[in-house]
Amino acid sequence: MTRTLCTAMLIAATLGGGAGASPVSLLSEGVFRTDRAAFIPMEDGAGLGAGARGILQPEAGAPSDDDRPGGPSLFAMLDGRGLWEPAPRAGLGLGGTGADFVGALAARASRLRDVIAKAEAGRAGFDAVQHGAKIPPPDRPTRMTIAEIYAWIEATPRQPHAIGRYQFIPSTLRALVEALEIDPHTRFSPAVQDRLADRLLAQAGMHAFYSGALSRDRFMLNLARIWAGLPTETGKSFYEGYAGNSATMSWGAFETAMADIFPARARP
Repeated sequence: MTRTLCTAMLIAATLGGGAGASPVSLLSEGVFRTDRAAFIPMEDGAGLGAGARGILQPEAGAPSDDDRPGGPSLFAMLDGRGLWEPAPRAGLGLGGTGADFVGALAARASRLRDVIAKAEAGRAGFDAVQHGAKIPPPDRPTRMTIAEIYAWIEATPRQPHAIGRYQFIPSTLRALVEALEIDPHTRFSPAVQDRLADRLLAQAGMHAFYSGALSRDRFMLNLARIWAGLPTETGKSFYEGYAGNSATMSWGAFETAMADIFPARARP
């Protein structure tokens, strides 16, 4: 058993997450919580393209960080750079600052975000905060600026900080905000959260999938490797059993949702 695994198991026990937990909207201290446990790194980078290091593979010798297991999902960019690495000032592989989807594809992205949000935040929605955060934000996330969220994160070390409808952890949030050149004084509004999530959908290969260059099953697997509440074709989370994670919908339900959003005739 590696030190990383032991650490994650201890954190999972501390947070009280259990396998099979589903997202629940809990109002605690004026902040909605999402009742999902954290998960730990996997070192298998298969299927992510040449040069991928593993979607959640920690950098050797990286300092201890409460945000490593930090929330129901730990998003990772699918270009081979794990989000536990210190983010460089440039070269994140996240593309430009414009909208990721337009027209019909934007409408489909919106519907796909709904599926992901149901798996990750449940009824808590845009104001969801990971339930293991013993010290919640001072206000609802949608009323805070990104800078205020950063300040809360800095002031409350050693607890999970996954936040919002798509449960962004701090390293992911910072990387996306920087890549999209969003002013940190911008409010963490539903529109901003959707924009951040769209960039992750693009990284998962949504354009390639929509054009027919990527299979539906592969795109679904990529999504499941980003959001732990989504199932793989086995019906289990890609992170099943790690720190209490489990899929919150069946593979059949996921397939049905995808087929409804992306009917074969709608793709070029």
